[in-house]
Amino acid sequence: MEDILNSAGHRLRTLGWVALTAIAPIAWGSNYYVTKEFLPDGSALWGAAIRALPAGLVLLGLARKLPQGSWWWKSAVLGVLNIGAFFALIYVVAQLLPSGVAATTMAISAGVLMLFAWLLLGERPARWPLVGALLGFVGVGIMVFDAQAGIDILGIVLSLVAMVLSSAGFILTKRWSEGMPIIRVTAWQLVAGGAVLVPCALFVHGAPPALDLQAMTGFGYVSLIATAAAYLAWFTGLRHLPASSVGLIGLLNPVTGVLLGTLLAAESLGLQSLIGMGLVLGGVLLGLAKGSRRRSASAREASGRDAPAGESVETG
Repeated sequence: MEDILNSAGHRLRTLGWVALTAIAPIAWGSNYYVTKEFLPDGSALWGAAIRALPAGLVLLGLARKLPQGSWWWKSAVLGVLNIGAFFALIYVVAQLLPSGVAATTMAISAGVLMLFAWLLLGERPARWPLVGALLGFVGVGIMVFDAQAGIDILGIVLSLVAMVLSSAGFILTKRWSEGMPIIRVTAWQLVAGGAVLVPCALFVHGAPPALDLQAMTGFGYVSLIATAAAYLAWFTGLRHLPASSVGLIGLLNPVTGVLLGTLLAAESLGLQSLIGMGLVLGGVLLGLAKGSRRRSASAREASGRDAPAGESVETG
């Protein structure tokens, strides 16, 4: 009976971390639509800076702690990978590609996260999360190459570059941030990334663009919701779940992008895209369900205690 209760408790906690983590890809999926429809184009670096710096300063005010020791350079590295370069590239991608296509290309990060987690964290991909990721990739491919969607090759290339940079940054965050409050780690990255972007934006674009009410509303959303709240949720998930599971949850990004692009921006969504979306969701559910069951069994066998999700008993 005790084993059954422990297993049920472990699954409920895991489900809670999954639900929290899912906030991030859903918010990021909506970011493509908001950027395309509400924000000015032609000033990618300013768009990225205005998204990152206010979010970082808000979280820094809540964290009330500056980096110390090695975290000065770690924050700079993570700020460039996860925030500075990534945000600038994504801002351009959102202007070049339909919302659904832009979001779907980023879903390949599920597999890249697994690869980096294997190389940097020793988290060897388990069978079912890997199968789920492969299903998701097939779904992404079907959605991206839907004949009804316009494809800009430069947008696809920039999206893939952004995905590789951020995947490396996410795994380094998981590796370096153990024992550190997530809100501090998130705040430092956002501030560092925003601080790098501002002088770059001044040099490339000159003065920041004038913002009307629509643009200010859009930036308020992408900064506070799709950045501050989303990154807090994402990094919390990386701490408590295997990177392979977090990568699968990230596949909700393209589903959100496609749905919003179709429902709000009148982007085409044919049968091919619906099939692809179904495969993506199926991959997420399969990988998470099977992975959770295996982790529960490992936790029971490990030491007879109720081990928290994301620690050494996890198999990925």
